This record gives sequence, C-alpha cells and structure tokens, in this order.
Amino acid sequence: MMSMQNPTNSQMNPNDTNSTIDLLSFLNALWRKLWLLVIVAIMAGSTAYLYTFYMVTPTYCSSAMLFVNGSSLNLGSTSISLSDMNTAQNLVARYIVILKTRGTLEAVIERAELPYSYNQLRNMISASSVNNTEIFEVTVTSTNPEEAMIIANTIAEVLPERIKSLMQVSAVEVVDYAVTPQSMVAPNYTKNAITGALAGVVLVSALIFLFEMMDSKLHSEDYLISQYPDIPLLTVIPSLGESGGKNKYYSSYYKKQHSEK
Repeated sequence: MMSMQNPTNSQMNPNDTNSTIDLLSFLNALWRKLWLLVIVAIMAGSTAYLYTFYMVTPTYCSSAMLFVNGSSLNLGSTSISLSDMNTAQNLVARYIVILKTRGTLEAVIERAELPYSYNQLRNMISASSVNNTEIFEVTVTSTNPEEAMIIANTIAEVLPERIKSLMQVSAVEVVDYAVTPQSMVAPNYTKNAITGALAGVVLVSALIFLFEMMDSKLHSEDYLISQYPDIPLLTVIPSLGESGGKNKYYSSYYKKQHSEK
C-alpha cells in the first residue's frame, strides 16, 4: 500500500496518464498470463481441428487439359487465321464461355447422368488458360473424387462437339484426360487448427489489454514513479499478506493472529 501527496491539476492529468498504458506493461501482463495463452491456443486449435474434421466435407479436384487446334478457323464462308486474332488467350476465353453455357452443361449432365442442375454444375467447374497459351484447363471440384473425374472427362468429350456445332469446325483436342484424385484439396486441417489457435490467442490478448487499461491500481512504487514522476512518494505500507524478505515479520504476525482466531 502506498501513500502520496494529493496532486494538483497541473501535476496530474487523468486523461493523460490514467488512460495510457505503455507497451512494456502490456508485455509484462502477457508474460504473467502466458499459461492462459498456451491453454487457450491448445483449446482453440483443437476445437478448430475437430470441427473441420467432423463438420466440413472434403472436396476433390480433377482436371482435363484441352488444346485449341489448327492454324485457321472457318466461320461460315469467312476464313480467320489465328494470327489475325489478338492473342490465343482471346480464343480460349471464347471456348470457356461456350463451356459454361446452359446448352453445354445440360449436355454434360445428360451424358454423365448427373444429379445436378445447370447452376449447380456450373458452380463446380472452373477453366483457365495455361500460361496464356492455346492450352486451357478445365477443373471440376466435387465431394466425390470419382465423380470429379467423370465430369471432367465428359466435358472433354462434349465441349469439342459443342464448339464444332456452333463454329462449324473441330477446333479443340484433348491433351490430357482427367484422372481420379488421390488426395483432397480442402479442407486443410493443419491450417485451420493453426488459424483457430491464433484467433484464440489474439482474442485473449485483446481482453488482457483491455483489463490492463481499465486497471487503476498502483501496483508498485516503480509503477507509480514511472507513471507520475512529478508526484512525490511519501511512504510504502507493506501488505500483511506478503511473505519473505522485508515483510517476513508482518507476515508471521498476520498468520499468528488469524490462527488464534
């Protein structure tokens, strides 16, 4: 317990000192609560891992690669060489648009006998050019690895037919057919566990910081001198509950009095 002279308004500004916490005090508070941070990290990480393992359905990806074939394309009576187009990427982009049309996907659904609507299947498919070349990759994501492979290969069969019917030319060939994926692409159990642990630590650290800011007690003479350097410290009254060191006599007396009661 400490005693000090009553400060004047010029000596102490509550808005300046009482509401300010220095970084060292916060780090000390974190160090004192290190055991709590470790426990929370373990619990939060374990919870995130178990939730991911039992509640999140794994997904698998299978991909087929196709190639824009030929040095020229005939659109009706007009011959257009690939060199006249802006880039091969523009041509690939057109085929990707055709891939995601209702007609193409409904043909895929019918041929593969899929239990999906057009919109559901569309959300399972992604396609992009490979390194800005004439080759593009069609990737199917599904909770069933065998199904992902079947859909990707069905697209590789249906898309060239669809393009031929629309553009009167066979302009796409299959480079690689899809294979059954051996490992899932999501979720990542380790990543989710680490994210959960970090989230728990951040939350507890924020609470510790908040409690430190709200703590208005004077814990030691060093803390008082550092926070209020202009206020003279008159005396320090030791706590009767402390043991050892200078307060050993007071501690023994305190325990003796309580034992007699």
